[in-house]
Amino acid sequence: MRVLTVRQPWAWAIIHGGKHVENRSRNIAGDYRGPVAIHAAAREAERYHQAAEEIYDRAGTYVLKAPQSAIVGVVDLVDVHKDDRCDDKAHPHTPGELACSSWAMADHHHLVLTNPRPLTNPIRARGRLGLWKPDEDLEQAIAAALAEVTR
Repeated sequence: MRVLTVRQPWAWAIIHGGKHVENRSRNIAGDYRGPVAIHAAAREAERYHQAAEEIYDRAGTYVLKAPQSAIVGVVDLVDVHKDDRCDDKAHPHTPGELACSSWAMADHHHLVLTNPRPLTNPIRARGRLGLWKPDEDLEQAIAAALAEVTR
């Protein structure tokens, strides 16, 4: 498992709002594909309210108060590609969807995320840059929280 720190309200949008592409200036995932815990950063995104309005336009719901400094859910990272792969081709891991979406930004690498699983109780944790590996205690806490959700 890996962890990705994302500022709010974008972390909320990944877990609850259908944001299935995370944009990064470089490929932070390398060859890794698999489960990724979404960590809500301690700081909110610049222009938080503008971002929340954008999420409302796309997801149809407002982000009221989203947790910070915590693991809020888990997704599956199924692909990473540069924006030049964004065309009308079908996505290889998500039948029926295009390779990119309205969430994708030009001149970025797109981390394609599927299967969002929100945690009932966010797990307090400190974030890091990049796609990081949790220590054993945090990984066990995430696994236990996921097991609780899937019961």
